[in-house]
Amino acid sequence: MVSGEIGVGVIGLGFMGQTHVRAWQALQKAGEGCRLITVADRDSQRLTGKLATSGNLVTDGASGEVLFDSREVFACSDPMGVIADPRAPIVSICTPTQTHVDLAIRALEYGKHVLVEKPLAIYAKEVERLRDAARSAKTLCMPALCMRFWPGWDWLHERIRSGSHGRVRSAVFQRLGSQPTWSGFYSDPERTGGALIDLHIHDADFIRWCFGDPAEVVSQGSLNHHTTFYRYSAGPEHVVAEGAWGHSPGFRFRMRYIVVFERGTADFDLSRTPQLLWIENGAAQEVPLSTDSAYMLQARHLLHAVQGREAALRASVEDGWRVARLLDAERLSLETRAAVCLAAES
Repeated sequence: MVSGEIGVGVIGLGFMGQTHVRAWQALQKAGEGCRLITVADRDSQRLTGKLATSGNLVTDGASGEVLFDSREVFACSDPMGVIADPRAPIVSICTPTQTHVDLAIRALEYGKHVLVEKPLAIYAKEVERLRDAARSAKTLCMPALCMRFWPGWDWLHERIRSGSHGRVRSAVFQRLGSQPTWSGFYSDPERTGGALIDLHIHDADFIRWCFGDPAEVVSQGSLNHHTTFYRYSAGPEHVVAEGAWGHSPGFRFRMRYIVVFERGTADFDLSRTPQLLWIENGAAQEVPLSTDSAYMLQARHLLHAVQGREAALRASVEDGWRVARLLDAERLSLETRAAVCLAAES
């Protein structure tokens, strides 16, 4: 390692683990002062650094794609091999949901700074252990709530919070796709929480980041395809999010928002070029967006915080707990077919 570089370890080399590896490598290439040092995965083929992909599926390495150089990056099957490695002060945790809390707590106990994939857990009660550990830790722990860094979504948050376009009258979010088929993990709602938890969490978190916790929620549908209405006692009168894995295989993933301000409308559509339009006085204008990935921007934010270049984390474990609490309420509304007030804080 070059003097001054901060070592990074990644636990889990599935689709999101690969994404984190590439984000850290992009930061290293950009001269941001970090280097991938070590990785862990229970699949021995992934530890070679050679990966093959089919959709989002990591398969048998036949394509020859190189994710990392196994001569330079230490690879092991045991997550503790990464957590206990003194060369890697920062650890990305990209393993199945049910392992996030325990691995993150263990990493904090070893004095690591932690970037842990969403959701932190399926239920808020499970997140409380990590919340408590993060509160007392001397190092940083950040949930990977990537929409807070997504180009066009960070722009929207800034406009909402600044009030530069007037107050928000309506905010509608869509995140729609077919159920992932590349891993049996996604077919088990006990492990994923369904689309409500694994997919819709992005919009639920972004909504509360922009507008705060709602007074109550009303959700209709199922765990894999639902619509939630967010009711605020003081805030926008119309906030809605639809999330789904319920579409037929081959349906093109859709991620969109339409937010109506007093003085115009913001329209983002991932599948369109340009992705973000600002519509005002009868004219639509393209909003230029960063070409950096949200995952790289997310990793850079944590790195800068570790380096003392950021005063506070944009996403905290407290945020991870609060969005889990919000999703608990949405799940209860689905089950009872009734409005649910957000639970009192604990």
